[in-house]
Amino acid sequence: MLQLTSKDLRTRKLHTLVENRTTFTLDSAALNLFETHTEAEAVRLRFDGPVLASMIKGRKVMHLRERAGFNFLPGESIMLPKDELMVIDFPDAREDRPTKCLALEIDPDLILQVVEGMNERRPRSDGFSWAQANQNLHFANDPGVTQLIQRMVYLCTEDHPAKDIFIDMSLKELLIRLLEIESRQHHIGDPEGRATSQPITATVAYILAHLNERLTVECLSKLAYMSESSFFRAFRNEMGISPIDFINNERIKMAAALLKRPELSMRQVAIRCGFNSASYFTRMFKKHYGISPSSFQGQGN
Repeated sequence: MLQLTSKDLRTRKLHTLVENRTTFTLDSAALNLFETHTEAEAVRLRFDGPVLASMIKGRKVMHLRERAGFNFLPGESIMLPKDELMVIDFPDAREDRPTKCLALEIDPDLILQVVEGMNERRPRSDGFSWAQANQNLHFANDPGVTQLIQRMVYLCTEDHPAKDIFIDMSLKELLIRLLEIESRQHHIGDPEGRATSQPITATVAYILAHLNERLTVECLSKLAYMSESSFFRAFRNEMGISPIDFINNERIKMAAALLKRPELSMRQVAIRCGFNSASYFTRMFKKHYGISPSSFQGQGN
């Protein structure tokens, strides 16, 4: 469960920072919903087990062993290994504007069960095994992850005799999606270092370097020295999404960064990101971020 370090237990009380905490204890998990009403700095926290933290409203500034001082925003999650130290700032928390977040602590035995099942039923083709990473995994929620988190919150508040069974099924699906996200970041994080020996990584490196060009499964499968069908299956198996969906997601991320530059028009951004159709670009951007590119740019993001 959530713990403060011994130092903080001596110097501050949690109730001055978190006015409302709702906890649901389940067979394989513990779900905590927090509302923080008071501005605070350097709050040091640990969890006994692996935990998925997701922002709901407001902003935290997170300091972790691998990264220091980054914004943690709504629509984002972090998967943390057990006993991971978090140092958290709450710069925007106010009584009338609380910061809201969710922390889902997951039974390590369930994680091991899912990992073993993936390695048995859905082995990777890159020579690696599915495994829970012993590092912090920070990512933007995709629709599947968002829906699962929302469903688990709903199930926790529902008085149903099969609640724990439903949540166990949702947890397993969530863990599979987290393994896929970790695999994607693994391929993206150091593509050049593994591209010569791993065909999927080689195609990822090529995609990231040529997002403004026409990219097809046919050309990518040739780069991977696979048939189109074999490449499509291998890519989707390890990345959790199809090659085309991955390309579109990376193009939209690139577009979000370019939209911060006011000198670029919407059409210029679309072309630079490989979208020949402005309407298709707008549709894909809205699907990913929930708002149009023009609205996103108008927010000053």
